[in-house]
Parts: sequence; structure tokens; C-alpha cells
Amino acid sequence: MPLDLPRIGTLLLIGALVTVLARRLRVPYAVGLVLAGLAIGLSPLAIEFTLSKDLVFELFLPPLVFEAALHLRWPALRRDLPVIGLLATVGVLLAAALTAAGMAWIVGWPATTAVVFGALIAATDPVSVIATFQDAGVGGRLRLLVEGESLLNDGTAAVATAVALAWVAGETSGPAAIATTFLVTILGGIACGLGVGAGLLVLAGHARDHLVEFTLTTLAAYGSFLLAEHWHLSGILAAVTAGVLAGNAPGLGRATEWSREALESYWEYIAFAANSAIFLLLGGHAARELPSHWWPALVAIGLVTLSRAVAVYPLCAPWSRTALAVDPRHQHVLFWGGLRGALALALALGVPASLPGRDALVTTTFAVVLFSIVVQGLTVTPLLRRLRLIGPTGQRTTH
Repeated sequence: MPLDLPRIGTLLLIGALVTVLARRLRVPYAVGLVLAGLAIGLSPLAIEFTLSKDLVFELFLPPLVFEAALHLRWPALRRDLPVIGLLATVGVLLAAALTAAGMAWIVGWPATTAVVFGALIAATDPVSVIATFQDAGVGGRLRLLVEGESLLNDGTAAVATAVALAWVAGETSGPAAIATTFLVTILGGIACGLGVGAGLLVLAGHARDHLVEFTLTTLAAYGSFLLAEHWHLSGILAAVTAGVLAGNAPGLGRATEWSREALESYWEYIAFAANSAIFLLLGGHAARELPSHWWPALVAIGLVTLSRAVAVYPLCAPWSRTALAVDPRHQHVLFWGGLRGALALALALGVPASLPGRDALVTTTFAVVLFSIVVQGLTVTPLLRRLRLIGPTGQRTTH
């Protein structure tokens, strides 16, 4: 797609205005952006900008994933990694299997289409719920569990989708071959993130210049992602690994407190700009396409919600008598706060046209993401209040 500066500027302007209004109304800005996109898509002023797999996956996802990982602290993440890892692997695969079975049985989709859809829709997106948590003042272990699981299961879902597409194309067959491909893709992605991230961060640590840090961390985000994807490994996990490295590097951005704040502000803006474009375009696309596929969309929303419950509650149970026990209230937030977002859109848009029912799959994915952001996004904060995880005015409680 050619670079279209007027339309890009229009998206950013609308994103800024909608975000100001959303803050005044005290609703998540992601919800405001999607609703604005819906309104634009239904009006004669529709912005002729097409979402594509390359646009979302290669331009928007690397900085979004990197920025979210930048705030994770390794000591806390390492402590809860067994819980997060189980949710992000077994949980994703359970959710994918349940969703695929339901779409094949209830809607009548071909098994190949149902399996691909189940894999790509299983991951949760940290972006929308992180913004809600920031507004509500949520921190501590709950935020770590939600953010950490969302980042890691993005990688699992991307790999599972790639394996499912390879299976559909006849390139991978047999449990051993599938398991090998799965592990190599995940471990290779992490290795790319470590290699590219560490090399560039060493340079950034010696520079002691915030402008150089901006440049090198940008290269770390995109470089790790693109290198991994070039070798058919997990670009998502590569960018996550590079982001965790950047957020925990001893010297990076810590020459002064101002330098650290400048780096975080830079990445916060990059993430905001990417989200503005994605959510506005999501709303515009949904307004045009949803009416033609309402039945699969309704079934998929129900199945995805049910599969998320199956992925959370049973997998938290084994830890109930250990030091890693997950508070039941936190489990409820993990369930309802598991929003879908940019990754599912990118994976759906990347499904080849030869797959039976590809158009229905893409539109159904948009419907699930739309429901997730608007309905779940608007009700996460009331749920936090109901569970007494935040006070009536939004401040975090001591629980």
C-alpha cells in the first residue's frame, strides 16, 4: 500500500480528538476509537484505507508488543512464569480446540476453516485492557498476570495459526512434526529477540543519549520481529523478548530519571498512534462487512467467551494450594479482561484466499474483536469495582 500522508494525518487527528472526548467521558480510548470508526464507516465520509495483513502485522504489531513488554519487570515475571506459561500455552490450545469444534458443529464450517479460526482467535490482546488498567490504577500481580499472559499467548496463537495453515496446505502432518515445528518456532523467536535485542541494547547503554536510545530500541523492536519472521519463526515472541530486555537492561535509559521517562513517553506515543489507526480502521471495516455474516459472528462470540473460561479457571486450579495461587477475583478479571485485538485481525487478514469460507472467517474475526473491545472493554472497570479491586473513584485498593 502506498504511503498516503493526508489519510494518515486524518487518522491521527481523529484519534487525538476521540481520545480527548473518551477521557472526558471516562471510557477506554480504544472503545471510543472503534465507535468512531463505526460511525465513519456508516457515513459518506468513510476513509478509504484498507487494513491488510502486512500493514497490521509488520507495521503496527512490533511496536505495540515491544511497548507492552517494556513495562514488564523480569523478577516478578520470572516468579509467576509457571502460571503465565501454562495459561499462555495449554490455555490457548484448549481455547482454540473448543472454538474450532463449536464452529464446525454449530455453524457448519469446514474443519480446516474452523481449526484456523480457533487458532487465530485464541490469543488475548494486552493493549486494550492495559489502557483500562492504567485509567483505573490497577497494578501489582493482577496487572502482571494479565499483561504477561497476553504477550506470551500472542506468540502461541501466531505459531498455532501458522502450523494450522501449514497443516491445511499439507506441509505438516503427524503429531511429532507439528510439535517439532511448534517448539522450533517458539524457541527460535525467543533466540532472535535475545540476539538482536542484546546487541542493540549494548550500544544504547554506552550511548547515554536518549535520541540514540529511541533509535536503537525502535530497531530492536522491528529488527527482532522481522528477522524472526524472515526465518519463519515467531516475530511476536522475538519482539516480546527484546522488549523485556529493554525494560530490564541495567544501563538503558537510566543515566537520569528524565532519560527513562523520555524513553517510556516515546514508546507510549508510538503505541497510541498505532492503536488509533488500528481501532479506527477496525470500526470502519466492521460497519461495512458485519451485516452479511451475523450468525457465525454471534456463535463465535459465545464460543470464544466460553473457551476463555475453560482456558482460565481449570488451569488456575492446580496452583490453588501453592505459593502461586491465583486469587479467584483475579481469575474473573483474567477471564473477562481477555480482550481480542490487533493480532487476531492480522492473522485473519493473512489467511490465504484459497481457504474455504475465508471471507466469513475474516468478518467473524472482526465481529469478535469488536464485541471484545466495546462490550468487555466498557465493563472491565465496573467488574474491578464489583470485585473491590479498585475503589469507587478508580483508585487501587489494598486487596
